[in-house]
Amino acid sequence: MIVRRFLLDRKEEVIVKLVRELLELFKIRVLDNAEETAAEKADIDVLSVQHEITMKPVPAVHTELFAVAETGEDRCFSIKGVARRDEKAMAAVHRLVKLNLYRLFRMHFAMPAASWGILHGVRPTKIVHRFIEEGLSREEIVSRLLNDYEVSLEKASYMTDMAFRQRPFLQTSDERTISVYVGIPFCRSRCLYCSFPAYVLPKEEQLAAFFSAWDKDLNAAKAEVERHRLKVQSIYIGGGTPTSLSNADFERMLSLVDEAFYGEHTVEFTVEAGRPDTMTREKALSMKRHRVSRVSVNPQTMQQRTLERIGRAHTPEDIVQMFRLLRETGDFSINMDVILGLPGETCTDVADTMSKVLSLSPDDVTLHSLALKRGSKLKMHLEEYELPDDAEVQAMFQTAMKHVQKAGFLPYYLYRQGYMSGQLENVGCAHCGAESMYNMQIMDEHQTILGIGCAATSKIMNFRTKRLKASFNAKDFHTYVRDIDAYIAKRSALLLEAYGNEEEEETC
Repeated sequence: MIVRRFLLDRKEEVIVKLVRELLELFKIRVLDNAEETAAEKADIDVLSVQHEITMKPVPAVHTELFAVAETGEDRCFSIKGVARRDEKAMAAVHRLVKLNLYRLFRMHFAMPAASWGILHGVRPTKIVHRFIEEGLSREEIVSRLLNDYEVSLEKASYMTDMAFRQRPFLQTSDERTISVYVGIPFCRSRCLYCSFPAYVLPKEEQLAAFFSAWDKDLNAAKAEVERHRLKVQSIYIGGGTPTSLSNADFERMLSLVDEAFYGEHTVEFTVEAGRPDTMTREKALSMKRHRVSRVSVNPQTMQQRTLERIGRAHTPEDIVQMFRLLRETGDFSINMDVILGLPGETCTDVADTMSKVLSLSPDDVTLHSLALKRGSKLKMHLEEYELPDDAEVQAMFQTAMKHVQKAGFLPYYLYRQGYMSGQLENVGCAHCGAESMYNMQIMDEHQTILGIGCAATSKIMNFRTKRLKASFNAKDFHTYVRDIDAYIAKRSALLLEAYGNEEEEETC
């Protein structure tokens, strides 16, 4: 639907954001300049949204939608929503603003139902965990998701079951249990869809400058762990593709991470190995030597023509050989990533890819829906590629899920991104006992995560205030090298704020 002018009566940043999310969800395009307005025919001349918000006795929102067609015909619709008594006031207002408008668009403009309803955030299962902590039963939680967020029964049921499945894992963590993320921002080449802050592996001089800052970052984090008596539950080395490093640099990096953070409480050590063109027997032996327990292998697809199209310098057979090398070398739990919605692919391609991936017997499979991110070559040259539509991507997702479930995998964590094909989600599926602790902890955001390296984020959970604060390292590795002392200081201050007072009390 194309709208010539869109008017919103509220200027609050949160409300503007919520309304914009709905316009994007329903693909409502607002003409934003005179030339475009003159050239294109609009479905609606003016679309106006007004809200009347009251806070007592309980928060309520009355929303009015006023539309003027190009013919001059006007229509007005309204709806009222009232908060639940157990909701926080402003959270309820924001939910109702979005829910009311979602329902008006659905009822009066024949917009299709969205499987995730009005949920837009990265971590939808956090809502379910909050409901569980409030004592709601499975049936009550599903009902709340259906009625308060317009989530489909399928999504409400599977995310609720997933959250209950996660509980025993999340409960292994106490206030001083943390995870560590180590970022190595280098790849051998850049994929078509990639928007991550990853760089083609630089020359020795630049690499030495990076590791000089990285060493300082790692040693400072190690000192913080010791200072605050923190227990490292899981370690995750990601990127980029960490295995892009030379054998010697990879061995040194792994050795330093192992020595700094691996301890008696560590239950999982993951390395993103990514692409077979970066893997060697020496690197596999390094991972075994330094107690890596989980390796991520990312074919993305097993279709040769697609691999060439997206800029992957390997073949499906290379993936098979890499997988076998890892199986022969160590007792690794192996995760494999697949992307749904790649240019030119169909459901038949996805079925073939899933059959080939699952024939290797991985322990964990992650299904990603293609995200069209700003900064990627794909997004910048979208007109050059034939992408499957939302319906096709949704069918791909169903095809892939049937394959993993038939193979005995269960969904155990999920997250969403902006601009995802098919309005879907990324979901990790594993055999019982092969679930990634780090993946569950980082999605729940209940545990402190120390971030080391370029583009890494430290998320510090203060259990006294029940607030999480974040410190971000620069995405640009030149900036990271230049400003490393500032990032270390910011992380240290947040850790002192979260853990320092308890330390002082115990000393007294």
